[in-house]
Amino acid sequence: MDIDTRFEPIVTPRLRLRRSRPEDAEPISAYRRDPDVHRFQGWDRTDPDGIRAEIEDMARRSPGEPGWVQFSVEERETGRLVGDVGLSPADGERGVVKVGYTTAPAFQRKGYATEAVGALVGYAFDALGASVVRAYASADNVPSIRVAEKVGMRLVERFAHRYDGEVWYGVRYELRREDRPGA
Repeated sequence: MDIDTRFEPIVTPRLRLRRSRPEDAEPISAYRRDPDVHRFQGWDRTDPDGIRAEIEDMARRSPGEPGWVQFSVEERETGRLVGDVGLSPADGERGVVKVGYTTAPAFQRKGYATEAVGALVGYAFDALGASVVRAYASADNVPSIRVAEKVGMRLVERFAHRYDGEVWYGVRYELRREDRPGA
């Protein structure tokens, strides 16, 4: 896997994906604390200080290095933060990149998540040399699953995960380089 030490923002027709900055912590915290958003996510902390600390930690990594790297997603026209996306090489799986994504409720159902994730998937293949891009979601998170499907990912696994006496049902979606639309 390649490492992108000279990351430049990813620009789409409506969006700009840039490295998250500490000042993004407040708006990210606001939508991540929303109960409808939080119920499908696995974050330990959603408070601004916790998110700021994570952003500062991720800022020390380049995309492609071990660990998550987060990008804030902005509307190009207004500069408003609409969500965030991230990626990380999968532990112990050469060439596999995991992606994650969250959209603020006010910006959902506008195609922003699909546009941002599609751009992130393209970046993982083109800039990082990924052979597989993977996304995990709660089996109940239909909008997230639709985003994965719209960018060309296919369902490869359904699973149950036990944690603290609770069972969480999830799905794993993947897109292989050779199956990439237009490849």
